[in-house]
Amino acid sequence: MASAPSKLYADDVSLVVVLLDTNPFFWSSSSLSFSQFLSHVLAFFNAILTLNQLNQVVVIATGYNSCDYIFNSASDLNRSFENGRMPVMSSSLLQKLEEFLIKDEQLSKGEPEGRIKSSLFSGSLSMALCYIQRVFRSGALHPHPRILCLQGSPDGPEQYVAIMNAIFSAQRSEVPIDSCYIGAQNSAFLQQASYITGGVHHKPQNLDGLFQYLMTIFATDLHSRSFIHLPKPVGVDFRASCFCHKNTIDMGYVCSVCLSIFCKHHKKCSTCGSVFGQAQSEAASASDKKRKTPET
Repeated sequence: MASAPSKLYADDVSLVVVLLDTNPFFWSSSSLSFSQFLSHVLAFFNAILTLNQLNQVVVIATGYNSCDYIFNSASDLNRSFENGRMPVMSSSLLQKLEEFLIKDEQLSKGEPEGRIKSSLFSGSLSMALCYIQRVFRSGALHPHPRILCLQGSPDGPEQYVAIMNAIFSAQRSEVPIDSCYIGAQNSAFLQQASYITGGVHHKPQNLDGLFQYLMTIFATDLHSRSFIHLPKPVGVDFRASCFCHKNTIDMGYVCSVCLSIFCKHHKKCSTCGSVFGQAQSEAASASDKKRKTPET
């Protein structure tokens, strides 16, 4: 049986899978309006497709309750210029985005009060990796894939396990995760994702110049990144979320069997059932007593 073909990349050709944060709870309180954000992002998409005619852009909308593909430049039959603008600026992307926002808003009805207003980042990240894996299997020669996260919503601690699994999958597949965080507080999840996978993480100081940040930092293809100086990670937040209460913690208890993290000491791991600490020694001594009890 012939061995599987190794990964071969086309130099300077990029596949950029963009995760677009559309969470209405964030954009309703952001200093940058969603329409202004889209104008910067759409201009960036056009620039990526103009830099190389073989470049590909895939956009995944990340909502509050759902995520979905809303644009794929490879499936667009018309790649010519229309009135000086690329097809990515056409009404098809905006129409699909509007349909997604309406659907996601309908799913938000009946949500309990007090839930963290975070986006479904774990779902969109998994969808991006699935698409990239399909590209890997399409042939031996394919573009350099990378993921770009444009997020402003706060981290959802309940998504910690799913997000970390996706990050390690991206690391194993050698897919860098770039992240541009536009919220008030920085994102520990995005910092860890970029650091672990070898991507670039940046938090723009001036959102009015978002397009300049995107072009100077995130438009660079992977082949050219070894020749330029990009922002280096400084003070990466490696804090984890506990499995019991889904809270971000500085110190906690880790199960030595399945590596589950807990904020408080438990007698038994809720994930794998292993017995912890003193409870384990008590269980062992109880079993020894049963063995030493003489038969009547």
